[in-house]
Amino acid sequence: MSALSQKTINKTILISGIGLHTGQKVNIKIKPAEPNSGIVFKRIDLKNNNYVIPGVFNVTNTSFCTTVTNEFGVSVSTIEHLMGALFCTGIDNALIEIDSQEVPILDGSAKQFVENINLSGIRDSNVPIKIIKIEKKVSISDGDKFISIEPNKISLDIDFEIKYKNEFIGNQRNAVNVYESDLSEIYNSRTFCLYEDVEKLKKMNLARGGTLENAIVVKENKILNNEGLRNKKEFVNHKILDCIGDLYQCGYKIIGKVICSQGGHNLTNKLLRSVLENKDNFTVLEIKEKNIPHSLINRKYLRSIA
Repeated sequence: MSALSQKTINKTILISGIGLHTGQKVNIKIKPAEPNSGIVFKRIDLKNNNYVIPGVFNVTNTSFCTTVTNEFGVSVSTIEHLMGALFCTGIDNALIEIDSQEVPILDGSAKQFVENINLSGIRDSNVPIKIIKIEKKVSISDGDKFISIEPNKISLDIDFEIKYKNEFIGNQRNAVNVYESDLSEIYNSRTFCLYEDVEKLKKMNLARGGTLENAIVVKENKILNNEGLRNKKEFVNHKILDCIGDLYQCGYKIIGKVICSQGGHNLTNKLLRSVLENKDNFTVLEIKEKNIPHSLINRKYLRSIA
């Protein structure tokens, strides 16, 4: 299987669960799709105008999750873990049928999405992948929060840090090469919150489906989940998962280096908007050869299609 050709899943995947914020039961079908169709959501609980593209400029809300909305006001929310799973497994094209407005939270990570994709198998094609290659450094800051993306030779590197006053979470930092690192600890890492924030979220009509089965809850110097942490850097690793899922809303794989401190959905989306609003910041490339070494990915085998 070529790493440089477009891929979809081999057979339809069925997943059911609860929406983290709505608390409603939701069913999704992830279906194979043709090359160049990208990732598309279809709200099957609605009859008309029900296709939603998870694109950078379709993001309409970044409070506690990522929500995308089409021109008719139809939305799909909490898409970041599923998008991260699709990115991590190399899926370029898929139709996702969903019968509610929110993707199920499952265990709070992308673990079950990845496992189901691997069980389905991956179908290769003869159509080359497209890549966004970052040409100029772009930075966004908001107080102490910061994110940037800059040119990189052949990979997508993410260097992420978090800083919490809570002593149990504290400061954590991790760096991954998305295309070459073992990402199992990334997609296995769960969403988390502080115990004192739970009631605040409930009053905001959020987290109505939240339980210790789908989120880590930190109270003072311990977590309330009986199983403990899945890995030593689970908190920052989950933020990296979110970042990967949000980056995938550009529609293509990315060659660049991301550095982020205390960021989240909002900052990542602002960064991508800033990148894509200026054509000097990036080039869209299509790979001409079917099999080439990764070390040559930014050389003569690429032609600009921008």
